[in-house]
Amino acid sequence: MTQDVKEIFADRRGTGTSVRSVAAPPAPAALAAKVRTLAPSMTRSMQRVAEAVAADPAGCAALTVTGLAELTGTSEATVVRTARLLGYPGYRDLRLALAGLAAQQESGRAPALTTDITVDDPIADVVAKLAHDERQTLADTAAGLDTVQLGAAVAALSGARRTDVYGIGASGLVAQDLTQKLLRIGLIAHAPGDPHLAVTNAVQLRAGDVAVAITHSGSTGDVIEPLRVAFERGATTIAVTGRPDGPVTQYADHVLTTSTARESELRPAAMSSRTSQLLVVDCLFVGIAQRTYASAAPALSASYEALAHRHRSGSR
Repeated sequence: MTQDVKEIFADRRGTGTSVRSVAAPPAPAALAAKVRTLAPSMTRSMQRVAEAVAADPAGCAALTVTGLAELTGTSEATVVRTARLLGYPGYRDLRLALAGLAAQQESGRAPALTTDITVDDPIADVVAKLAHDERQTLADTAAGLDTVQLGAAVAALSGARRTDVYGIGASGLVAQDLTQKLLRIGLIAHAPGDPHLAVTNAVQLRAGDVAVAITHSGSTGDVIEPLRVAFERGATTIAVTGRPDGPVTQYADHVLTTSTARESELRPAAMSSRTSQLLVVDCLFVGIAQRTYASAAPALSASYEALAHRHRSGSR
């Protein structure tokens, strides 16, 4: 990080303290979602701990920190670090969440349907597997979404003079969706599809503006660069990402974490991540519409009326 950016962080966040609100530990239902989201960015030893607690919450809940370290062939320090990365202050809090998750599983939840799709699957099986995948992705995203961060993002977007939204590829489609929604309620928003245009747009932002970066990997350079520029110009910045520890978050005032379905050869992350990103966009839009209802409702009515003739019978 450059010295200039360090100074900006100091000005924006105080003496090294992030402006992000401290989130409460995840609820038991969110634990599996957190593991699925964060496991790819963990060290191999931390992955073993995370996979163990997700696979057997009841068994792991009965273990001491030493016992879990021995079970996974890791160290006590690794177990504690994994618990903290998953959002718990310490191992004791993780054990409580594991016990709660085990109780929920014992209540009779149906077994998970495999989501592996092969080239020989009948189309009916493809539909069933994809539908299950989509439901799980939405449930994981909802369970892991930090509502404090969401509320702060809604407040910033509601009062923004202008909003820029950055996304590439499948995330670019989501960026366009958010922009269109904001425009429909009378807010000024842009989703530049060209990376160079995104940067030149970001240069024009200032305090009172908002920049939103949408990137599942959290490391897409063409998305990070304009967000960095917007951050340095004083705009409020928001990252929608599946990797809360990714590079994009160092320039984000607010981070909204998404989940994703398990990848397969026929369904890479770029496809499966879009579902969770669209859920976050809808949450943002509804929250903004609530806060700006006096102006949003008439704007929506006007936009519906402007297009109504295109949907009437006999229209061309």
